[in-house]
Order: sequence, then C-alpha cells, then structure tokens
Amino acid sequence: MVTSRIVATGAGIPSQVITNDDLAQIMDTSDEWIRQRTGIGERHISGGEDLSYYTTKAARQIIERAGIAPEDIDLIVVATVTADYCTPSAACMVQKEIGAVNAVAFDVTAACSGFLYGVSVADKFIRCGVYKNALVIGGEILSKIVDWKDRSTCVLFGDGAAGVLLERSESQQGILMEELGAKGEDYAVLTARRLAPANAFNEVEPQTECGHVTMDGRAVFKFATKKIVSSIENVLEKSGVSKDEITYFIPHQANARIVEVAAKKLKLPMDRFYINIEHYGNTSAASIPIALNEMNEKGLLHEGDKLILCGFGGGLTWGTLLIQW
Repeated sequence: MVTSRIVATGAGIPSQVITNDDLAQIMDTSDEWIRQRTGIGERHISGGEDLSYYTTKAARQIIERAGIAPEDIDLIVVATVTADYCTPSAACMVQKEIGAVNAVAFDVTAACSGFLYGVSVADKFIRCGVYKNALVIGGEILSKIVDWKDRSTCVLFGDGAAGVLLERSESQQGILMEELGAKGEDYAVLTARRLAPANAFNEVEPQTECGHVTMDGRAVFKFATKKIVSSIENVLEKSGVSKDEITYFIPHQANARIVEVAAKKLKLPMDRFYINIEHYGNTSAASIPIALNEMNEKGLLHEGDKLILCGFGGGLTWGTLLIQW
C-alpha cells in the first residue's frame, strides 16, 4: 500500500509571550475571565516579523531534522489566512528563503482546518506518484488582523508556524483515512474581510486596511462540538479502527471547552486529547502542527501509534485525518 508518511516535524514560534495579565493592562479583562471561558493563559505574538519569517524558520527546522537537501523538495504547501501578500504566496516565499529551487509551491486557505487540507492535497500528489515528498506548513500571524479593542476575539489568538515533511512510503505508516468538509452557507459566522471592491469606476469607499476578525462565538462553538464528534466517528467507522486503538486525539486548539464537550460526547477521557492551548492560544492553521511538533519533541509519539488529527474553522470548514506514526 502506497501512503505518505510524516518523517519530520518543526516549528517557528515567536519569542514574545503575552499573558492574560498583559492583556488586562490594555483592556477590560482578567486572567480568570479568559481562563474560565477558553483555557488560555498566554499566547506567542510576533515582535514585528511577518508570516514568512516564521514559516521559513519552521521549514528550515523540518528539513534539517529530515536530513533532506532543499533542492530535493518536490512540493511546498502553506496553509494560512495571513500571508505577507495577496501574491506572491507564502509557499513561494518559503521556497525562495530555503533554496528549494525545484519545488512547486502554493498556498491553501481553509482557516483553522488549513493544515489538514494542505496535508490532504500533498498526500494525493504523493500517492499518485507525481511527487515523492512534500513540505506542508500551517502558519498564522493573527495578531495583525484581530481588533485589539475587542476582548471577545483578540484574547483568543496567537501567532506561529509549524509543519511536517511527507514522504512516499509503502509501509503501514502514514495517512490511513480522512474526511474533509465545508459548510459555506455559514461563512458569515467567522470572517476577516479583504479590501472592498473600490476602483475608479464605482463609488465604493476605499479601505486603507483589511478588516479585522469577526466571529459569532456561540455559533462556532455549536458547529465545532458537533462536527468534531461526527467527523471523528465517520473516519473511525470508514477505517474500521476503534477509539481504543487511537493513542492520541490531536484537536485544533481553539478553546479547551470545545474539546471537553467533544470528549464527553465521544465518551473519552480528556487525557486522550493533547491540549496545549494554555500556552499558545488559537493559532488557526498552525495549531495542529504546533501540537504535533511539541509531542514529537517530547518523545510522546512512537512508531505504530495511531493518531487522529481534527480541525474546524472559518468557511466553515472541517477535517479529520487518521495517521499511523
């Protein structure tokens, strides 16, 4: 069986840490208020560097750990909603910075589900024999698009990047099953508007900046707690793998309360879910690969372990991957 397996992980995380107490100095909030509602205690925030700085840092760590030369990389996929430019893509900037001169490079946009979408796309290229490997990175600088006067949203988010190198494999390791989905009818639940269509021939008022993140928190919570459960159950059913065979469930780190509700519905203890939101906040497309890299660095992942990666986000989108490490 041909699969694509993860051979290395890596991350690029801002060194600047902003605690809940730091936020309380600039807005009406408190550590207790934020922790009770989200489980977040701190988040990493860019010190002025844009996304390409952190995606490149992650890419360099990944290829160093994989022991691969940059020119041997076939494909680069970056999942993000906060690229430095509308064009070029974040992936093309990574390609330039690391010297991956032979790689095809493009971005995917699926918000917090983006890394799973990116892995899925790369997996298909590898399985079809088009490419032998792929660098997939999820990264966000959400601090540049949140409204720092809106405590209901800005306290949630953090910055960072992380990813994996996928390689063609004929072993039992790799991506075994997936489910991706979208519910575009509810797109307005979570948005960050680009520039309005103002030009010399209409009367639309031009904007000087892109819009901030806006979110209906209750609607996102309801969607997430329902979709995590159904998507995980669907993937397990299709694969013939039981919940008891899964070593770790690695969810998108949006809100600890969402994971708690999902775990209860799945009748699973919380210690089966890897949670690091307390220290990173919601990093959107970066959250699952940051968690995966952290687990790898801690030595928590062992050959043969079965993992469920599950995400949800703006679009609305969702995705679940079943992986054998």
